[in-house]
Amino acid sequence: MHKIDIDLIEMTLDVMKYVIGRVSEIEHPIGKPKKYEELKALVGDTVTPKGVGGEYAFDLWKEHLSKANVPVDHPRNLAFVPASPTRAAIMFDLITSASSIHGAYWMEGAGGIFCENEAMKWIVSLTGLPEGAFGVFTSGGTAANLSGIVTAREYWRRNDAFKGEKGLIITSIGAHSSIKAMAKVADVDILLVESEEKLSASALQKAIDGLTDHQRKRLFAVVATGGTTNAGIIDDLSGIADVCEAQNLWMHVDAAYGGGALAADSVRHLFNGIERADSITIDPHKWMFSPYDCGAIIYKNPELAKEAHSQEGSYLEIFKDEGAHGFNPTDYQIQLTRRVRGLPLWFSLATHGTDRYKEAVERGIELAKIAGKLIGERPYVELVREPSLSCVLYRRIGWNPEDYTHWTYKNHGKGFALVTPTKWKKGADFETVSRFCFINPDTTQKDIELILDSMA
Repeated sequence: MHKIDIDLIEMTLDVMKYVIGRVSEIEHPIGKPKKYEELKALVGDTVTPKGVGGEYAFDLWKEHLSKANVPVDHPRNLAFVPASPTRAAIMFDLITSASSIHGAYWMEGAGGIFCENEAMKWIVSLTGLPEGAFGVFTSGGTAANLSGIVTAREYWRRNDAFKGEKGLIITSIGAHSSIKAMAKVADVDILLVESEEKLSASALQKAIDGLTDHQRKRLFAVVATGGTTNAGIIDDLSGIADVCEAQNLWMHVDAAYGGGALAADSVRHLFNGIERADSITIDPHKWMFSPYDCGAIIYKNPELAKEAHSQEGSYLEIFKDEGAHGFNPTDYQIQLTRRVRGLPLWFSLATHGTDRYKEAVERGIELAKIAGKLIGERPYVELVREPSLSCVLYRRIGWNPEDYTHWTYKNHGKGFALVTPTKWKKGADFETVSRFCFINPDTTQKDIELILDSMA
């Protein structure tokens, strides 16, 4: 056996040992970033003409670089929208990478795409969309939202009267930042309705009524939110659907964060109307316990997406041939090259079953209610609004923005917790407040108590 083969086997065993340790440990450090100069001083030059060797590079990762990250699955990482991939999903992410599957076309990735589609069937069933609806996995919410809006725009431009027009979409100020980002990429204008709370049908209709004739001509879609990332707010989806149907507008629902809650019987009714959407974004890497990066775009009529996104090229013709026999995910979203990023989700669902998923999502909602109760019991903090889904906004009475920032860095610096401030509209101004977002079912009531006590 060649020495390089022995080295490769030993390196593989080292990596597997590291992974086994990572997925089996009960607690792990929360980690914190270091400045570039600090990291450079610790590890030196790593990409060199001769290389530094796998064993040495791996030691640098374990001893220094891995500790400069904040794991999204730490039970006291309650900032932004964290994640909590199951151990089954993490392990099968290794299989996904090791299998080297190109997940664009059935001809190359039939087995992997089959698994993805089994997971997708479950997600689509949660939405209540009519028979024939389906979707594909994307890199995340931004790519999913972009794919949905490009599909909507191309469908709108079937009408020759709109071919030379720059499109316009309407959403609320509570919409995720990716909506603005994807609007730039899609080269469409965006009108924001001033509504920090849920976007109502009446507010949407008022915004439409206030458009000029030319703006109304350019309006082709409304983006509703199924769980804002800041506060877990669900727009009036039924009312918005009524308006969109009456006005002949495409209804897209960004449920990247909140979509996981479709599995929770306790809150499913809050999403009534989502089944009338033309397209829906859901991120399994948020509240469906899948590793990064795994988003999803779902269409009521997938053929419209295929018309918008299917790529043509002489070297691609073989994939379109009848001999390919199957579903080509690349035809339904913006990316040609793609890994089978839904494969870890499939394995996790197959391992645990959908009932366990429902229980885990319900736990996040329960943790938010527990946090609300604990906040109500402490005289120095108060709720900004009632918890919604798994988000809790609360203020430390008497604090200014600098106090929140100092508190965040202090707790993070100690390796204790990561809870960050956010902004909430109060009248005409924005107030700095604190925010919990519960995704990880391993977070405990004691964790919440300790974090709140650190504010005293």
